[in-house]
Amino acid sequence: MGEVVRIVVFVMAFISCNALLDLSGVQEIKGTWMRSTTLPCTYMPSEGFTQQTLIWSMERDYGTSTIFRRDDSGDHVLLSQFRDRVSVPKHSPGDASLLIENLEIPDSGHYTCQVIWRSKNNSLITKEVTTTVKVVKVAATKPVIRASEPGLTFPPGARASLTCVANGSPPISYRWFRSVPGGKALLLSSQAELAWDSLQPSDTGKYYCEAENRVGARAVQQSDAVQLTVRDAPAAKQAAGRDAVSEGPPVATGPPPAAPPPSLYALAAALGGAALVALPAALLRRRRNREEPLYEVTFHSTADVTRLETDVEVPVKHLHKETNSKTETSNDTFTMKDNGHDSICIRKNPEYENLVNAMESEYESI
Repeated sequence: MGEVVRIVVFVMAFISCNALLDLSGVQEIKGTWMRSTTLPCTYMPSEGFTQQTLIWSMERDYGTSTIFRRDDSGDHVLLSQFRDRVSVPKHSPGDASLLIENLEIPDSGHYTCQVIWRSKNNSLITKEVTTTVKVVKVAATKPVIRASEPGLTFPPGARASLTCVANGSPPISYRWFRSVPGGKALLLSSQAELAWDSLQPSDTGKYYCEAENRVGARAVQQSDAVQLTVRDAPAAKQAAGRDAVSEGPPVATGPPPAAPPPSLYALAAALGGAALVALPAALLRRRRNREEPLYEVTFHSTADVTRLETDVEVPVKHLHKETNSKTETSNDTFTMKDNGHDSICIRKNPEYENLVNAMESEYESI
């Protein structure tokens, strides 16, 4: 009775391990010429069973040939046409998938993955799965444009790039164009990427790309055009920035204050500082009687003043006697120089001289 139980347990364990070690794959794969493809072959590792040998073989009209073999001595590629083009993951237990790079038309065929496990009692279990591969040439698809940054609006001086992406059998050639309204588009580049180191407002415009490969009639595929814009920050943001910078005490923005009439400068030059101080004081010391006549002083406008060139000396008649100077005659003169302002020429006026004389005689000085 005990012997029967042991046999039943062994059979159940074998069936369970057999199920765990079952290989998974696909029946058919369509590969693209000159691209890569992976032929899946996976299983669930089971305790007590160790992978002993892995073999990938290929069956064609003329027979079956071993492509790849992995055993205790290492990995071996046995067909020269697959050398440097096939590989199997090394550090992924349960994954025996075959990667084939740069697919060629002769790579089409039936591929079989065979795995052999050894149990603790040295018994061997062999499983295999077959996948059909068909390599086809695929014409280039309509390309799409991808930007290096989200959006297509950039500030001046920014770095940016546009990439043209198309599917199909390589090699795929690309060309970049810039649309010209009412004219022929400008060819910019023959690379997949169009890049700018420093964008300028003149780069604003519409761009598109073309993709082409050597399949079939070599039809050229064109992408949709994209609008690239180079501009400064919006005006509202600039205004806000200026407002933030200009915070502080108010600044006068109106016209500059009007300068005193040039005729006042002429009067100051003619009378001298002392006379200007003494005259108002004298007027305050004595009030005029009603019977006394009024005197009128007229200042001539700047239109009556002759403009002189800088540093030109001009003789001008003295109108009064200055402190510590001799009594002046009608022929006495003094000189004025232009120091950056309009030069003024003072002319002796008989009426004004009579006025000064009358004021000197009628009012006492301080």
